[in-house]
Amino acid sequence: MARFFQPKKKTQLNSKHQSVVIEKLDHHGAGIAYQNNKPVFVEGALPGEQVLIQLTESKSKFSRANLIKIQKPSAERIEPFCRYYDECGGCNMQHLGITQQQSNKQQTLSQLMKKFAGQTLELDAPIIGDEQAYRRRARISLMFDRKSRQLQFGFRKKQSKQIVTVNHCPVLVTELDNMLPELHQLLQSFAHPEALGHVELVKGDNTNVIVLRHLQPLAENEKSELMAFAERHNASLYLMPSNEQLDRVSGDAAYYLESGVTIPFEPNNFIQVNQEVNKKMVAQAIDWLALDTQDRVLDLFCGLGNFSLPIAQQVNSVVGVEGIQSMVDKAAENAKLNHLDNAIFYQANLEETLAQQPWAKEQFSKVLLDPARAGASGVVEQLSSLGATRVVYVSCNPATLARDSQSLLNQGYQLEKLGMLDMFPHTGHLESMALFVKTSKKS
Repeated sequence: MARFFQPKKKTQLNSKHQSVVIEKLDHHGAGIAYQNNKPVFVEGALPGEQVLIQLTESKSKFSRANLIKIQKPSAERIEPFCRYYDECGGCNMQHLGITQQQSNKQQTLSQLMKKFAGQTLELDAPIIGDEQAYRRRARISLMFDRKSRQLQFGFRKKQSKQIVTVNHCPVLVTELDNMLPELHQLLQSFAHPEALGHVELVKGDNTNVIVLRHLQPLAENEKSELMAFAERHNASLYLMPSNEQLDRVSGDAAYYLESGVTIPFEPNNFIQVNQEVNKKMVAQAIDWLALDTQDRVLDLFCGLGNFSLPIAQQVNSVVGVEGIQSMVDKAAENAKLNHLDNAIFYQANLEETLAQQPWAKEQFSKVLLDPARAGASGVVEQLSSLGATRVVYVSCNPATLARDSQSLLNQGYQLEKLGMLDMFPHTGHLESMALFVKTSKKS
C-alpha cells in the first residue's frame, strides 16, 4: 500500500496574555518561567517576578515570550540609566544592578563548567572595570526613512532590524559619545543620505577614528565637512566606498598603548572594546602563565598581538598564530615597531592538524589561546603533543570553554584557576579565563 506524505499541522500559537512566575535567569540574562515543565524565556524579567507575557515562539522543548507587564517586581530590579534602554538592543541587563549581573555571570560560568566538564572550582575574583563609558568601539547603523525624510542613526532595536535613533549612549567612552548628535545632523544634511551604510567609531590612544561606509561617491563639500568634523573631535577620517576598500583621508593611523607595548590598528582590525578590562586581562594571563626568561610560548588566535607582544617582553620567544593573513602581517609589523625580534607570527587554519606546521615541530613550554565564540575544538585536542606545562584559555563563550576543557582534562591537564571577565557590563556576554596545568603523561 502506497504511503503519502502528510505534513504535520502547525500548532496554533497561543497569543493571549498569560501570567507566569520567573524562576531563574538563563546564561544570557533572560528570565526563565515554566509552563507544563517547559522553559519559557522572557527577556527583561528577573527571578521571583510575576509577569504578564505573550508567546512569540513555541517549540517542543522551549518557548519564547515578550514581556508585556511586570505584575510583581523583584526587589533587585532597578531603573535603567539609559533613556533608550526599552528599545535599543545594545544592552539587555540594565534593569539589574551591576553587582548582581556579575554574580549571575559567575554562577553561569560555574554551572557550565560543572555540567559539561565535570569541574567544580572556586572562582578567582572577577576582572571588572567601569560600568559606564567603557566601550571604545561602536558601529552606528544608518537608514533613511523616505516617509519622514529623516536619517535613522543609532542601533538595532531589540529582536528587530529596525533602528532606534540614539544621540547619547552612556556605555560609549565620552569622546565617542560626544560625537553622536553633531555627526547625526551632519549626515542628515548630505544630498543623498539614503546612500549611507554605517558609521564605525573607535577610540585610539593617539586619535579617535571615524569610518563612513557610503554606497555612492560623496560630494567634495561633504568630504570637507566630514574632515572638519573629524578635526574638531581629534579624529582620523576613513571613507569606505566598498567592503573591500578603506581609505584614510585625514588624520593619523590609530594605536593603543597597553602592557608596555604600542599596538597600531586599522579600523577593520579586531580590538577588545573594553580597554580597562583588556589591560587587566592581559596582566592576569601573564601572571597565570608564570613566565620566565627561558619560556617558548605559543599564542593561538593571536590577532594583532594583544597577548603576544606583552608576553614577548618576558620570555625567550613567542610564536603567534592567526587564521587571517592580514592580521598576521599587522602583528609582525607591531612586533618590529616595539623592537621585539623574539616574536614571530604565522598564518594557519587552526581547525586542521598542526603536525605539518614548521613552528609546531619544536616544543612549547606555555600556550595561550583566545578563540572566537566557536571555541578551539580543532586545535585544543593537539595541545598536549606540543609539550606545554601550562595552558591559559581566554574565552568569550563559556559553553565552548566547558566543551574544550573536557579535551584538556583528557590530555592530562588539571583545571587550577577559573575566573570571569566582565568585558561587556549590562549585557549577557560572558568572558572568562581558565588555567590548565599538566599533571600526567596522558596524550
